Amino acid sequence: MRKKRRAVAGVAAALSDGRRRFDEFRRTHRSRAPFTEDLWRQAGKLALEHGLNRTARALGVDYYALKDRRDAVEGRGQKADFVEFLPWGVSSGPECTIELEEQSGAKMRVRIKGVQLPDLAAITGAFRGGEPCSR
Repeated sequence: MRKKRRAVAGVAAALSDGRRRFDEFRRTHRSRAPFTEDLWRQAGKLALEHGLNRTARALGVDYYALKDRRDAVEGRGQKADFVEFLPWGVSSGPECTIELEEQSGAKMRVRIKGVQLPDLAAITGAFRGGEPCSR
C-alpha cells in the first residue's frame, strides 16, 4: 500500500509541476497566446508517462491538441522519407531503377534488384493517389 501511495504522489508531483509551468505562461502572456513548443513538448512527455486524459485535465489544455503533441513526441504521424521492402531470399541478379515525377514536383524512385519486375501500373497508381495510369 505504501508503494502505491509513493507512485501516486510521484504522478501528482510531475503533473502539478507541469500545471505550474502552464499557469506561469498564462500569467505572463496575453490571453489566447499560443503555448511555446517547449511547453508542448513537456506536456507530450507527461502524456506519454501519465496518460492523455489525466495530463490534459491537470494542465488545463485541450485533449486533442495534447494528443497531437504526444504523437509528435512519440514519433507517430510522421511521413516516411524512405521505405525499403526486402523480399525473402534476395540474391544478386538483374537490377533496375524506376523514377516517377508528378507535375506537382512529387518524386518516387523504385529500385528493383534480383526479383521479378512488379506490377508497374499498381506502383504508379499508388504513387498518384489511386489514379489509374494512362496507357
